[in-house]
Amino acid sequence: MEKYLEIIQRCPLFAGMETANLRHLLDCLAAVRRSYKKQKFIFSAGDAAQCVGIVLSGHVHILQEDYWGGRTILADIAPGGVFGEAFSCVGAESLPVSVLAAEQAEVLLLDYRRIITTCTSSCGFHTALVQNMMQMLAQKNIMLTQKMEILAHRTTRERLLAYLSAQAMQRGASRFTIPFNRQQLADFLSVERSAMSAELSKMQADGLLWTNRSEFELLL
Repeated sequence: MEKYLEIIQRCPLFAGMETANLRHLLDCLAAVRRSYKKQKFIFSAGDAAQCVGIVLSGHVHILQEDYWGGRTILADIAPGGVFGEAFSCVGAESLPVSVLAAEQAEVLLLDYRRIITTCTSSCGFHTALVQNMMQMLAQKNIMLTQKMEILAHRTTRERLLAYLSAQAMQRGASRFTIPFNRQQLADFLSVERSAMSAELSKMQADGLLWTNRSEFELLL
């Protein structure tokens, strides 16, 4: 656990907490570290919502799957990011989404009940913990609103431009790497992969962008 303390400390759930206090808090939260191979499910839709997860290494995807197995990627979670907090904290009986290791991943699982209730030792960190949780939930709500704005566009080109523009603004640079391969990007944008690839080729020919796999550069 020691080698991941720096990443854990960057997690918004533990914002403002000193390392010495963090070690005690992880014990209080019954933290368990788990490893997952690429394409293995961490949580599956229908599982009981009991844990909050923190990504220590690798990337994980939040997925929604339909009856026929079609997937929509709702979010990509990088190291230091949190997943499962919204469903756990509202006491959902079962998860409506799945969480998949997009690559080899290490995650830290926390008992959500120990986050939202004061521990028996009445440690002073829980007030800050609950405040951080509320801020995280508000931020996730903003992110979902932004995705809804992207999907509100009707054409594949408009969705691509909205997403890529948001990525460039977030990074403060015209050239950047996205956390998705082509299929994953299509799933995230809820478009057909071949149509999206064709549109990207047209956009590159039109001088709007340059792309190579997950690398993009927006051109003026």
